[in-house]
Amino acid sequence: MSDEMKIEKGKLIQMYTTMVRIRQFENRVYLLFLQGEMPGTIHLYQGEEAIAAGVCANLTKEDLITSTHRPHGHAIAKGVSFKSLMAELFAKKTGCCEAKGGSMHVGDIDVGMVPAIAIVGGGIPVATGLALACKMMHLKRVVVSFFGDGASNTGAFHEGINMGSIWDLPIVYVCENNLYGASTHVSKVMKIKDVAQRAISYGIPGKVVDGNDVFAVYEASREAILRAREGKGPTLLECKTYRRGGHSRSDACRYRSKEEEKFWLSKDPISRARERLINMGILTSQKAKEIEDRVKEEIEEAIEYARCSPSPKPEDTLSNVFA
Repeated sequence: MSDEMKIEKGKLIQMYTTMVRIRQFENRVYLLFLQGEMPGTIHLYQGEEAIAAGVCANLTKEDLITSTHRPHGHAIAKGVSFKSLMAELFAKKTGCCEAKGGSMHVGDIDVGMVPAIAIVGGGIPVATGLALACKMMHLKRVVVSFFGDGASNTGAFHEGINMGSIWDLPIVYVCENNLYGASTHVSKVMKIKDVAQRAISYGIPGKVVDGNDVFAVYEASREAILRAREGKGPTLLECKTYRRGGHSRSDACRYRSKEEEKFWLSKDPISRARERLINMGILTSQKAKEIEDRVKEEIEEAIEYARCSPSPKPEDTLSNVFA
């Protein structure tokens, strides 16, 4: 029996829809930024959708995640609404962080997403602290920390995982290895083949998974999350993936070869999932188009909501400030 056959039909459709929601959202946001409708900058998630969708499909609303400077996909997968997310990107008061976060700091604690932390590796110790709190309070919650390959070379990575390990905390460390820390290839900053190899230093399981295969991500994260929920401690999960675009909106990706891009773009997670689901008889081309059309409508509604929402007032900068 193949891995995807072990996953119930509803869950498969849910994960596929989540990936489509992320891709369509990011595509539309990119155009809005180019048109000058949004302030700041963006780091988009196209190409990495299977990781957020596969991992978060195993989490409950009460479970917690921390994210990175590339957080939109995690936010959507964890349940942050299109409207509040879009309003945040438009810097409107109705945004999920009331216009105080912007693209790199989106989140909604009501659905279990701590506002994203843009400092590379900065979310790892925060997630570890959250996991410690969950254990001390005897909560059956699991924390997932998403971070990139660049973060695996920071002190926060090593100190955070070591702490999670020695105290058997209910946390899963998910490295989204898209091969580049900004424009630097991973081969130039580490001699080991896989980030997951570092798990042995902390006495915890380390696993490499095809980050462009939502079924593989779901199964690997399910096992890791179950282990954490049962009090057996952390897992380091490395998801090999590739971003379709640049590091940020101004990055033309001249450091990547055309051959490399062609290889990885042929492994697109959404088209792969769609083809497999159709072959399994779970999805049809017509149903896939209906999902896409419905998502596009939701996004346009979110854009209109954001455009019509009020901007924050100067005095709003003094509210919800704790440090």
